[in-house]
Amino acid sequence: MGNGAVGEVGESYQAAIQHDLVDFDDDTHLVGVVRRPTPWFHATVDENHRELGPPETLLDETEARQAEIRTPDISDGQALDAAWEDVNFAERYREYLANSGEAAATITALADRVRDGEDVVLVCYESPEKRCHRHLLVDVVADRV
Repeated sequence: MGNGAVGEVGESYQAAIQHDLVDFDDDTHLVGVVRRPTPWFHATVDENHRELGPPETLLDETEARQAEIRTPDISDGQALDAAWEDVNFAERYREYLANSGEAAATITALADRVRDGEDVVLVCYESPEKRCHRHLLVDVVADRV
C-alpha cells in the first residue's frame, strides 16, 4: 500500500487498535473521526477531525432516543438500531457532511491524500457490528477518491 498508486481508505475502531486486534502497515495513517474524543483516544490515532463526527444535536438526540427505547428485554445494540431509524441518523449525517463547509473541506483533503497514495483508516469507538457514522463516512470519502 502507498507505493505511488492510489491509496486505500478503510475503517477500524479504537479498541481493536488498542488491543492489537488489527494490523496496519507502518505508513497507514489512522484518522480519528470523533466529535467527543476521550483523552486516551488521541494516543490511538495520528490525528482526529471532530468536524467529521456527527453534530452534537444529532448525537444528543440519538442517545436520548436510545435511552428511551432501552429496556431489560432490548439490548443496547437493538436500542441503537431503533434510535438510528427513529432520528433518521444516516440521512441527517450525510446531509451534515454535505452542508458543513469544514466537514466537506476535510473530506476533500482526505480524498486527496488517498488519491496521492496515502492509506487512511477512519477510526471511531464503535465495533464493526454496531451502527456508526464511520461506516457511512468511509463510503463518502471513497466515493470522492
